[in-house]
Amino acid sequence: MDNMFEKIMDLFQKHGVFIKVNKGNKIFLEGERSKEIYYIKSGVISISQETEAGKELTIRICGPDSIIGEGSLFCNLVYNSMTAKVLESATLYVLSRKSLEHLLEEQPTIMVEYMKWLQTENLKHQSRLRDLVLNGKKGALFSTLIRLSNTYGKPLEDGSIFIEFQLTNTEIANLCATSREMINRMLNDLKKHDILTFDKGFITIHDLQFLKNEIACENCPLQVCRID
Repeated sequence: MDNMFEKIMDLFQKHGVFIKVNKGNKIFLEGERSKEIYYIKSGVISISQETEAGKELTIRICGPDSIIGEGSLFCNLVYNSMTAKVLESATLYVLSRKSLEHLLEEQPTIMVEYMKWLQTENLKHQSRLRDLVLNGKKGALFSTLIRLSNTYGKPLEDGSIFIEFQLTNTEIANLCATSREMINRMLNDLKKHDILTFDKGFITIHDLQFLKNEIACENCPLQVCRID
């Protein structure tokens, strides 16, 4: 984390309200009035949207040092476009939109850094949605696995990457905008060809380059090719 982003986090810790939220609870709901911005100190939170067909599409899985609810800052958006659900019990600092806007206006240097950070977040969202639209179901899974490895991956001695975050096949399906049955088939096919293995919700990727080759990966910067 760079020094300027630490200053943004300091705003939340010095001026925000510290809260704890248990696993399974919702922090905000799609369609609710958007009043607050949240900095995640610990835990894991999913950001999702409901499609017209009533299916859940997970846009992000956010861990520590992430900010959520950020899209409503300095704009006229007054309703949440997504739902935030706690996957692992979390602690957060909460600031009202107005308070954070006022604090940033008082410190233009930090304001500029915040806008730069927000631009990177927008690039992350755009690249994820692009992959979902352009690469089909298989490409959506492969790009999601690549992003998970960049965000939560731990390199192993044999060159494999262990994803240090437990996910059900339903949760992976929600990230890929497809069905659990489709994900089951594709994961089992990858396992059969020794591309990855999985055990109790934990995935180990043995051949990351294969996934990249299959979707003609453009090797985007790591700060963009992420799932958080």
